[in-house]
Amino acid sequence: MPPVVTFIGWHNSGKTTLASQVVARLKEKGYTVAVIKSTKEQGIEIEQPGTDTAIYRRVGADGVALLAPDQLIIRDKPPAMSLLSLAHRYFAERDIVIAEGFKYAAQVAKIEVKRDHDAPWLRDQVEGVIAVATDQATAGGMVFGLDQSREIADFIEARFLRCPQIAAQVMLTVNGKSFALPESIPDQLVAAVQALLAPLQPSLQQGTREITIRFCPPPERSN
Repeated sequence: MPPVVTFIGWHNSGKTTLASQVVARLKEKGYTVAVIKSTKEQGIEIEQPGTDTAIYRRVGADGVALLAPDQLIIRDKPPAMSLLSLAHRYFAERDIVIAEGFKYAAQVAKIEVKRDHDAPWLRDQVEGVIAVATDQATAGGMVFGLDQSREIADFIEARFLRCPQIAAQVMLTVNGKSFALPESIPDQLVAAVQALLAPLQPSLQQGTREITIRFCPPPERSN
């Protein structure tokens, strides 16, 4: 599953500007990047009046998807899902998901963007802030300038995208958090996963860099 990093900050702090610059830097490095942005606005119109998708929406379709040669557009009711669940469901094949907003999201790494000297620091109010980007003098933690998108992209790459050099290069991800398994990991685990790939087409096996196995606990049964 891709790592998720969200840019948080008060209104007009420059989140979109900085996050979009970081996305561009990561793209320059060759990574595939998806973006999820939260907003408080309602009634945002996407379909132009008279288009086929607008017609389906007008007649009461609960969801509409448009598949074109160059893009897929989906419009649906907002799901009751966490940021991590959204990222993993819709962008599982991307290298990383950059989000904007979601300051109260649990188990998500956050970069605070701050330029208003009168506004309080969000890092003192929410969990998961791993760095700040600001034009203010501040101490403690990882601090970047608002014009340091390249350095922030390098920081994200080093922390989330470079595979750690461990014996078998096996990572365990639990609820969005990744852990490097100790070198004493049994060889049988790697052998078992490789055996799962054996029946697959050779083209799928070639160049495999990462394998994700997702375990979903069964729903609790009511008495």
